[in-house]
Amino acid sequence: MKNKRMIGFLLVVSGCFFWGIGGTMSQQLFSQGIEVSWLVSTRLVIAGILLLITQAIFKDRRQILDIWRQKYTAFRLVTFAIVGMLAVQYTYMASIKEGNAAVATLLQYLAPVMIIVWVTLRGHSVFTRKDAVTIVLALSGSFLLLTNGSLSAFAVPLPAIIWGLLSGLSLAFYTLYAIPLLQRFDSLVVVGWGMLLAGVTMSFVQPPWDVDISNWTGSTVFYLIIVIIFGTMLAFWFYIESLQTLTAKETSLLGNIEPLTAVLATVLWLKEPFGSFQWFGTSLILAMMIYIALRADQTRDTISE
Repeated sequence: MKNKRMIGFLLVVSGCFFWGIGGTMSQQLFSQGIEVSWLVSTRLVIAGILLLITQAIFKDRRQILDIWRQKYTAFRLVTFAIVGMLAVQYTYMASIKEGNAAVATLLQYLAPVMIIVWVTLRGHSVFTRKDAVTIVLALSGSFLLLTNGSLSAFAVPLPAIIWGLLSGLSLAFYTLYAIPLLQRFDSLVVVGWGMLLAGVTMSFVQPPWDVDISNWTGSTVFYLIIVIIFGTMLAFWFYIESLQTLTAKETSLLGNIEPLTAVLATVLWLKEPFGSFQWFGTSLILAMMIYIALRADQTRDTISE
């Protein structure tokens, strides 16, 4: 059991590290003229196809179609794809577009607070003093991050804040809603179909083939490959796979390695300015991550089907 849990820890940390890097590189793509809608549809379609191909080659290929044979699982998969996968992708990318990768990622990782509140209200977990400390750290850190210590003005554009908060809400839903599907099917099937369905849906807004590549450079192609393979395919797969051995709380909270990755990459590589209060706010959110990650929470949250 300990070995399985350690694998779960490694998966979620690796996946969210890839998320952080992918988010920062997405910011570079936007600066080169890539549209948010096009990047979302393209990365989802390609990553979804690759995951389903991986399932067909290395695991039980029958599951690829079996998930559609029951109305319950088919409905849940479509809901997971549209309300979870697509919403997480679009809101996160929109927040990066309006602000930057660091702020978008840190706001997205208010999701653990939302999960704690939800499982408590649903009676799946007891609200503890440790949960209260977690929420205080997260909200205080986010306030300082967004205002840079000033009540008169926000340090980042309001649209970036709104999209970031919606991204956190979407991630919370995405994490919780996948659990019953994972109890029946491999994570490759769940994530692969989720991405493909979400990407096809987004293609009605912005199809992957409708793009002008005349101004693309070698760096554009390189960033795209990293975003699709690491920031999408592997990141989402590893994150969802970790739910096989970790609780929803643990997975979402350990995933806060993504803010650390995004902040370091944004500040050190992209040279984005960060104020002193914003750094303090960041440290509070990272303190939340460490505080929760070190908890010896051995009970699994249950999610009603």
